[in-house]
Amino acid sequence: MSTQTTGLRELKKQQTRENISHQATRLFLERGFDKVTIADVAAAAQVAKMTVTNYFPRKEDLALDLSEAFVQSLARTVLERGPGESALAALRRAYLAAVAEHSPVIGFSGPEFARMITDSPALTARLREFHDEREKALADALTAEAGTGAGDILPTVAAALLGGVHRLLFDETLRRTLDGQGNAEIAEALTAHIGTAFDVLEPALGDYAVRPAG
Repeated sequence: MSTQTTGLRELKKQQTRENISHQATRLFLERGFDKVTIADVAAAAQVAKMTVTNYFPRKEDLALDLSEAFVQSLARTVLERGPGESALAALRRAYLAAVAEHSPVIGFSGPEFARMITDSPALTARLREFHDEREKALADALTAEAGTGAGDILPTVAAALLGGVHRLLFDETLRRTLDGQGNAEIAEALTAHIGTAFDVLEPALGDYAVRPAG
């Protein structure tokens, strides 16, 4: 099989996935998450129900389409941090950048989408799972970076502290969105909150997981 054929096939898969996600989001916002079925999404996307479930095994994942980026975000930031940079400093820098971009990964979703999540027990439960998975991925990354055995609790403690701060800031973004605040106003408030939250962690984690120079 040629490289061109493989590339076209992957492009087609990506386009199908994006179409399914787009149609699902549209239906969820129009009717509410719990009132839309997989069959409804398949009909709107003009694909078979099995095609929908092949791309999105769980209905909740149709709504929370950025789950992979969300779950891996903290671990990826730590693994890609620069020489001389601690995990805490890298995560602070990344969060400030995401706030400046009004990134949907950290909760800048708009009031309709935020309301859809909070109105659905299934989506709020799935979001909690993603928070837990993100913290676990961060703990695994810190453990790998530390080069210690499974018995070392410090990476797990650090991940719990850092994951907790990120969860709190995400919830604050969601709350302010539901209160009707615009992205610029939310970003200004979050920037101050980031400073407060990460400053609290500085004495404990400021010198932890610093990547060696060179």
